[in-house]
Amino acid sequence: MTDSNQSQTQQNYNKIWWRNSWGSVSCGTISEDEATTYGPMLSTKDGVHCFILEAQGEGEGSTTSMQPGVFQVECGSALKKEEDAVMINSKNGNINIVASNGKVRIQGLDVEICAVGEDSSEGNIKVKATTRLEMDGKEVFINAKDKYKLATSGVGELVANSVMKIYGSTIRNVTDAVSKKDSKVGGQKFQKENSGLC
Repeated sequence: MTDSNQSQTQQNYNKIWWRNSWGSVSCGTISEDEATTYGPMLSTKDGVHCFILEAQGEGEGSTTSMQPGVFQVECGSALKKEEDAVMINSKNGNINIVASNGKVRIQGLDVEICAVGEDSSEGNIKVKATTRLEMDGKEVFINAKDKYKLATSGVGELVANSVMKIYGSTIRNVTDAVSKKDSKVGGQKFQKENSGLC
């Protein structure tokens, strides 16, 4: 093997390979781009279905699992309801869950999402939909400690088929009527800040 792990062609002279008509187990296989040497590698005969521990080179320390079929993990049958059954922890770096041609579903008796940041640039949750975002629940509570804002470049509607209650220590309504000439109680600045916001 080469002494450096930095994008150099991998070499070795002690590869071990066991195989039959169903698959193989090997240690020391070199990747197709010759940039990584694999440690233990478990593979079907066509190589499409495999499990690889990458030992040296560009992928050193990585684990790869590839399968053309379903990837399933089941656990927790011996645990109690309140215990943690699955733990995925990335000490550094992002976690990406991607369904390139399908849906991502998260289901549980309860679902908790928590963002923990050390300063104002972190601790944020961002939800973005290219078409439609729906929230449907028997009760919906939104509690903003400092500020909240609902904005649309189109039509906004508030509907309550029973009773609608709106409370504020002070309530001010502003329309585009103040765009040319400010009212006696002000409002033009607020109108300019929010006109065309979206």
